Amino acid sequence: MRNDSNSRNGFDRVLLTIAATFLTVSASGALAQTAPAANNPAELAIDAAVPVPDTSIVPPPTAADIATSTPPVTTEPAQAAAPAPAATDSKVETTASTTPATAPASTVTAPATPSDAATTRQATEPAAAPTTQEPTKTASKVAPADQPVADKLRETLETQAAKFFDRKNERAAVEKFYAARDYAPLWTEGGALTARAKSVISRLNDAAADGLNPAEYPVPHFGAATGPDALAEADLKLTASMLDYARQAQSGQMHWSQVSADIQYPEHPVDPNEVLANIWAAKDASAALQAYNPPHKLYKELRAKLAELRGQSEGPVTTLPEGPTLSLAKKTKKNPNPTVMEDARVPQLRAKLGITENPDDNRYDATVAAAVRKFQAHAGLKATGVLDDRTVKAINSPKRDREIDTIIVNMERWRWLPRQLGAAALGNAYAILNIPDFTLKVMQNGAEVWKTRVVVGKPGKHATPLLTETMKYITVNPTWNVPPSIINNEYLPALQQDPTVLDRMGLKLQQNRDGTIHISQPPGERNALGRLRFNFPNKFLVYQHDTPDKNLFSRDVRAFSHGCMRVQNPDQYAAVLLNITMPNEHYTPEKIRAMYGSNERDIKFPTPIPVNITYQTAFVDDAGKLHTRSDIYGRDAAMLALLRNSKNKNLEAVVAHAQPNYSRPRAQLPVTVNERSGFGYDSGPNFFERLFGIPQAPPPAAEYGQRRRIYR
Repeated sequence: MRNDSNSRNGFDRVLLTIAATFLTVSASGALAQTAPAANNPAELAIDAAVPVPDTSIVPPPTAADIATSTPPVTTEPAQAAAPAPAATDSKVETTASTTPATAPASTVTAPATPSDAATTRQATEPAAAPTTQEPTKTASKVAPADQPVADKLRETLETQAAKFFDRKNERAAVEKFYAARDYAPLWTEGGALTARAKSVISRLNDAAADGLNPAEYPVPHFGAATGPDALAEADLKLTASMLDYARQAQSGQMHWSQVSADIQYPEHPVDPNEVLANIWAAKDASAALQAYNPPHKLYKELRAKLAELRGQSEGPVTTLPEGPTLSLAKKTKKNPNPTVMEDARVPQLRAKLGITENPDDNRYDATVAAAVRKFQAHAGLKATGVLDDRTVKAINSPKRDREIDTIIVNMERWRWLPRQLGAAALGNAYAILNIPDFTLKVMQNGAEVWKTRVVVGKPGKHATPLLTETMKYITVNPTWNVPPSIINNEYLPALQQDPTVLDRMGLKLQQNRDGTIHISQPPGERNALGRLRFNFPNKFLVYQHDTPDKNLFSRDVRAFSHGCMRVQNPDQYAAVLLNITMPNEHYTPEKIRAMYGSNERDIKFPTPIPVNITYQTAFVDDAGKLHTRSDIYGRDAAMLALLRNSKNKNLEAVVAHAQPNYSRPRAQLPVTVNERSGFGYDSGPNFFERLFGIPQAPPPAAEYGQRRRIYR
C-alpha cells in the first residue's frame, strides 16, 4: 500500500497537469481575441509557471494516484466533445467548473525550458476542432450527357456480361476496359456515333475483302437506339463484333483441328486486352483492325485477286436471273434529268458485286454501273457498265465462283500459319513446301533462294500432314527404319509369300526376345531414303529425304509416298540450308556428295531453320498470275463445308462427311522403331515400288498372292 506522502505527491502532479491545461486553454482564448505577438511576456509567464514532470524518474500517474471523487482525464482529441465556437470567457469558465483547483504558481520552483514547454502544450492542449476533409474526387471521365448510358453499361456488365461475351478472357478484358473509363460508352458521344465507331463499322462491313463473312460481325443499329438501355446494348454488341473480327482475322474462322487430324500449327491467339487498347489508341481504327489479318505477301496477293474476281465485291455464290439489258441513263441537253432504270434483279446484283450502299434499292444507278464496269474489265469484257446477257453469264460463271471459293479457303489457311515464317537470326530464312503444287522452296530476306520438285504422300491415310517445325540437322547416309504401318501392311504379308524378298531388297529383319519385329535398311545407294535425310522432329514422324526412285519427279502429279516428302535435288537443298546456317563452311553440292558412304553422319545446324508444310491450292506467281491446283486431299471441300455450315450443326459430322479419314493406322502387330533416328514413319517406298520400280497402291493382304503371280 502507498504511503500518504507518495499519494499526495502523485495527486499534486495530476493537479499541476490539469492546471497547465486550464492555463493553456485560457491563453489560447485570449490569443484568439487579441492575437498578440509570439513569445509575449504573458505567454512566457504561463510557460514558466507550468511544471514539467521528469518522466524518466517518476512513473506516469495511474488511476490509483487519483482521488476516487476525481473524474478521469481524457487526452485523446478524438474523444472530445463536439467542438465549440472560438474560445471565449464563457468557454473558459465552463472548463474551469469541471476542473479541480490548481496549486498557486508561486509554489513552482523548477520552471520548464521553452522546448519542454512546447512539448507539454502539444501533449495537453485540447485538439482543435477536427475538420472533416472530403476525399479528393477524380474528375469523372463520363460526360453528363453520357452518364445514363454509363450507368446502364455498368449494370449490364456486372449482371449480364456473358450475354454479349461468351469467352471468359474477352469478358474480363471488356469489363476492365470499361471500368477504367468509368463505363463511358466506347462508340457514342451524346448518343451520336464517333469517328472511331464509324471507322470500325466500315471495317466490319468490308470483312468480305479478307475472305471473312460480314454476317459474323453484326453491326447494331445505333440510329434506332434512342434510350440509355438501347445505347448501352448497342455499344456492347459493337465491341463484341470487333473482338470477334480481330480473333477470326488473326487465328481463323475455324480451328485447324476441325479440318483434319494431320494439321499442327503453333497457336497465336489474339489478346482481347491488346485489341481494345490498340483500337482505342489508333488514329485509323479500321486499319488497326484490318492489321489482324495475315501479313504475308502471298496472303495479300490472294486478297487482291479476290477483289479482282468480285469486282471489289463480296460476290456471294448466287445466280443472277436473266432479264432486260440495264444501263445508266445518260444526261443530254434535251433530257438533263433522265429516268433511272429499275429492275427487281438490282438488289441481287448489288449483293453479287458487293455493293453495301442501299442494298435493297432496285435502281440501276451510277454506283451499280461503276461496279459492273469494273467487273467487266476484269472478266475481259468491254467495260461499258451495261448489264447485258454476256455480262450476266460472266457474273454467274461457275469457274468464277469456284476460284472465289478456292481463294477464300486458302486465305483461311494462311491465318493458321505463324506470323513470322522464318528465323530472324538467319535473315528470316525458312523452307516452305506446297503439297498440291509438289514444290519445295527456300526463302530468305523475302526472296526465293532455291526451288525444287517433291513427291508427297498419297491421298487418304498416307497424306502428308500440314505443320510448322524447325529443321535441326541433316543426316548423311541414313539408315531406314521401316515404320510399323509398312511392316504390317506390306512387308509381313510379302514375307509370307516369299521369305527371301527382304534379302533381295537389302533389308534386315530382327526379332527381339519379346517377339517384337524390327526391319531396317543400312546406308547405301539403294536405301529407301537415299543419301540424305532432313530432320525436323514432329508428332507425325515425317521428314524430307532423298530417294533412289528419281523417275517419279518427271510426273505432274507426285503423290506417291507414305507421308514423308522426297526431294528431287537433295544435295543442292543441303548445300543451300548449310550455307544459310553456317556461311563460313562454304558447303557445295560436290562437298555434300563427297560425304556419301556407308557410315551415318549428322550435320547439326547452329540455328534451326523453320519448315512450313502448307496446302496452297491457290497462289499468285511473281508475274501476278493466279494459279489453282487440284484439291488432292479434299481439304478445300472440308473447309468450305465448315464455312457454309450453321453454328448449330455438328461440325465434326460435316468434316467427316466431306473428306476421307487422315488418322494414322494403329499397328496390328508388336513392332519397334529404331530410336536412333528419332522417327518412325518414313516415307519409304511401297513394297512393290522397291521390288519392281513402279508406283503401285498397296493391295489388301489377302490379294498379295494373286498379284504376285501376275507380277511373276
